[in-house]
Amino acid sequence: MAEKLIFNGEEVGYGQRKFVHIDIAKLYDSTAMTLDFEVVRGEEDGPILFVLGALHGDEINGVEIIRKLLALDNFKLLRGTLIAVPIVNAYGFNTKSRYLPDRRDLNRCFPGSATGSLASRLAHVLQTEVIDKSTHGIDLHTGAINRTNLPQIRAVMNNENTFKMAKSFGASVALDEPLREGSLRHYCYENGVTSILYEGGEALRFEKKAISVGLNGVLRTMIALDMLPHDFQHEVGHDSEVLEGGYWVRAPKSGMLISEKRLGDRVEEGERLGFMTDSLNRDTGEITAPHNGIIVGCTTTPLLNQGDAAYHIAKYS
Repeated sequence: MAEKLIFNGEEVGYGQRKFVHIDIAKLYDSTAMTLDFEVVRGEEDGPILFVLGALHGDEINGVEIIRKLLALDNFKLLRGTLIAVPIVNAYGFNTKSRYLPDRRDLNRCFPGSATGSLASRLAHVLQTEVIDKSTHGIDLHTGAINRTNLPQIRAVMNNENTFKMAKSFGASVALDEPLREGSLRHYCYENGVTSILYEGGEALRFEKKAISVGLNGVLRTMIALDMLPHDFQHEVGHDSEVLEGGYWVRAPKSGMLISEKRLGDRVEEGERLGFMTDSLNRDTGEITAPHNGIIVGCTTTPLLNQGDAAYHIAKYS
């Protein structure tokens, strides 16, 4: 690896820990959009790992995971570099929104452009200042509004390096999920950066379990990369069960969902998950599992319109 690591024109030397502030743009009311992160460098060269939170501004568990990571006692790298970006989409974080002011999804804007839309410009700065300087990455996400996800890793499992990284994280399940054009994972894959995506919990919530699993997963990954000593933390991870991505089962009619299954339950094809009804119990309709698998995501509201997502069931691979 190169001896010099420079972020926004400032060098971070061996054993140093520095805060980096980058101005992106000003909004029409002169509010500044910035990208702020911390770089922690070990005494020796090694992997350069980015950890990102709030790429979608309302997905805040990752913010707390990174805050806890940076606040750990005796957090000093043996080798390599950590680039910790707790809030990528500061506008979305401040407005409790998934999106940027131009209503674009930042996770569909890679590769970015220095002369493109506001979202594309932010993607470009993140890309050039963080992603392109990294060898590995962890992107921290949650479910969307009114949906929660079982703590899980999503990655391309036919890549040996990605598979090893996904397994080292130690979440109970790991989904073999295809890449999406314009996503951060797709950009990393195309440019030789080994990356995984962590999902856990729900938007606009701090969920203790999802935060705990995420924090310990990041630490286990850093230990596996020999960035931290092997006795740094003692919580044992899972031997992740690898599943196919599956898809969302949707409400067959509008009404109230009476759920009979929970996040993490194993289900069999044809098994009843719950049923839809109205307030007078006049109009009902069952929801059943389309295949064998595990419920890795579900709605957190019982009030659904026809076609709304109810259960995400990952398939056994």
